[in-house]
Amino acid sequence: MPGIEHIVFLMMENHSYDNIYGMLSRGDGFTKNAAGQPLNTNPYTNGSIQHAFPMPNTCQLSGRPSQEWMASHNAFDNGTNTGFVRTNISSTVHEQVGGVAMGYYTSNHLPFTYSLAEEFPIGDRWFCSVLAQTWPNRRFLIAGTARADTDDNVNLTASYSPVGTIFEELDKHNISWLNYAPDDDWTTISGNTPDFYGANDFDSELHSHRNLSQFMIDAQAGTLPEFSFIDPNYGYQSQENPQNIVVGESLIASVVDAIGRSPLWLKTLFILTYDEHGGYYDHVAPPPALFPDNVPPSVLPGEYQYEGYGRLGFRVPSVLVSPYSKANKYVSHVVYDHTSVLATLQRKWNLPSFTYRDANANDLLDFLDMDALKKGEPTFPTMPVLAAAGNTPEAMACSTTGPGVIPPPGTISNPIKY
Repeated sequence: MPGIEHIVFLMMENHSYDNIYGMLSRGDGFTKNAAGQPLNTNPYTNGSIQHAFPMPNTCQLSGRPSQEWMASHNAFDNGTNTGFVRTNISSTVHEQVGGVAMGYYTSNHLPFTYSLAEEFPIGDRWFCSVLAQTWPNRRFLIAGTARADTDDNVNLTASYSPVGTIFEELDKHNISWLNYAPDDDWTTISGNTPDFYGANDFDSELHSHRNLSQFMIDAQAGTLPEFSFIDPNYGYQSQENPQNIVVGESLIASVVDAIGRSPLWLKTLFILTYDEHGGYYDHVAPPPALFPDNVPPSVLPGEYQYEGYGRLGFRVPSVLVSPYSKANKYVSHVVYDHTSVLATLQRKWNLPSFTYRDANANDLLDFLDMDALKKGEPTFPTMPVLAAAGNTPEAMACSTTGPGVIPPPGTISNPIKY
């Protein structure tokens, strides 16, 4: 990709493909009836059926769906994907709280997100790397392996990857990179992505950390590094429960706008995806995956190893924004996981692989018009006009008034009895 000199990456939190893109006009989303309403359902333990429903507003329940190791495997339910609603049941609340897993968003909730996906190519077979939550998935993202981790339950500062991380490789080969992260005193907190193998990357991040607001400045000045890794503020703008999801959408819009206005636009590739499904429903069963290495998962007491790391997690949204992105509402059906990002960086800069997983991952070139790139004829010479983010006063009001009744009345039916 000689015409691409800058790669920008942003990973948001905790939403499945169907939860965000199920109602998109293209791609493998919900099955719809003649009226355009989704037909997808999931059963409760009592036999009642929870139908997919649009979220009442852009605020999310504080009692979030579960995406932990056992919960994710229960939702997978041997490949039927019928365990989402049952999985999210808590012994301390009414069982119908599990119904939130069948909620979804539309262009009315997320106008910018839908506008971006209508213009630029999306992937409808991008799976997270493991049926688990944030930490193991982000470990796969930066090192091609989770090194036994299955839950958000390890000491980040003590964690170490003997095969290295992408940040170490970039340093080793003098490829410039910066981690643009929340405008906080970041030395007193952990949770930025380079911290997921902190023993490898903490010292390097001391020199490669910039405040998130600096990204917009560097993009405008044309001084972005070769690789920019953006971490949102995970407290309020990552789109994880119980956040108002339009706050995170506003961040995505700001990043895209900064790239589109940058003098580096014609040399830049922006990759957007999510770390895992967040407990929300998706109808596509995750496929088998290569074991990254010989390190088995370490599970919590009372849990099972299942297939280990031999299966991908649920689908997540993905968009590639570039002057050389494929046009005409392209959908990539190639199977990806988070190690596809590693594969792309490794093949771009001729870097070695870390594990069997990233060595064999599909890179992201199917999203790009390689003939246009070879000819230097951009498919998007300028950033198209996109809808504004949905963080309007009306949408933000639910941050005070609450997420509404979830699941909404009328969205649960009883099974037919003969």
